[in-house]
Amino acid sequence: MDHLDELENTSIHILREAFANFTNLGMLWSMGKDSTVLLYLTRKAFFGHVPFPLIHIDTHFKIPEMIEYRDSLTKEWQLPMVYGENEAALKEKNTFPDGNVNRIECCGLLKTKALQKTLSGEGKRYRFDHNSQKYEIDQNSEPYTGVIVGARADEEGSRSKERYFSPRDKHNDWNIGEQPPEFWQQFNTDFAPGTNIRIHPLLDWTELNIWEYIEREDIPTVSLYYDQGEGKRYRSLGCYPCTYPVESSAKNVSDIIGELKTGKFSNIAERDGRAQDADDGGGLETLRREGYM
Repeated sequence: MDHLDELENTSIHILREAFANFTNLGMLWSMGKDSTVLLYLTRKAFFGHVPFPLIHIDTHFKIPEMIEYRDSLTKEWQLPMVYGENEAALKEKNTFPDGNVNRIECCGLLKTKALQKTLSGEGKRYRFDHNSQKYEIDQNSEPYTGVIVGARADEEGSRSKERYFSPRDKHNDWNIGEQPPEFWQQFNTDFAPGTNIRIHPLLDWTELNIWEYIEREDIPTVSLYYDQGEGKRYRSLGCYPCTYPVESSAKNVSDIIGELKTGKFSNIAERDGRAQDADDGGGLETLRREGYM
């Protein structure tokens, strides 16, 4: 068994443990490489079926190719797709692109607050109806008590403080000091009533592991990750006003793996092109303590 097999087996084990132990389970899908690998692993864990809703928090400022990819894969794989949004902030133009708030405040409103309301059932959810082939208002307002997330410990500093099963309070706030110990793959799945659980099946994967797995399993990804002839590509995807490409001529998965193995980005953070990270002092811990992904 090679290292990718070991990572795959652990992730599938975590996914099955989550499904067995938590009701009203959902999984965040950002359409990025990590959450798409997580989606692929979920289909593998449950024999081609996704037994819980995929949740996308739509800021309305995603790069158009990402939304096209979301809807295309939703139809092709018959995914139980749900999205939520902060309708009030969008209507009042309390966003960074409109200049009414800064980047961190914008993330707080369009991502954190939208996520909290979507998970709690207080905000509207829109579910893809495979019969009508369009999104309809989801009538199910039950709160999600367990949320599966494609976070990796090596991607960003605050994520290295996570656990596979990470508790949040009833407001989805994160207290780092209350993270349970996890030794020898023994995981705590017994939490007090009212606790919200974030589950991180990819915690020990690296950026290189993700791309090697994408190549091995031939997983479809957004074209933005590859150089389209301009000598640039995206290494991390987010909202278009705050996400910038990196200098790279990698035109396919194999090229990206080659870049990573030669250390092209060894001194450049994976999220270096995400402007909100710089505005938050180089990390996302402030946002994550308040419930951000």
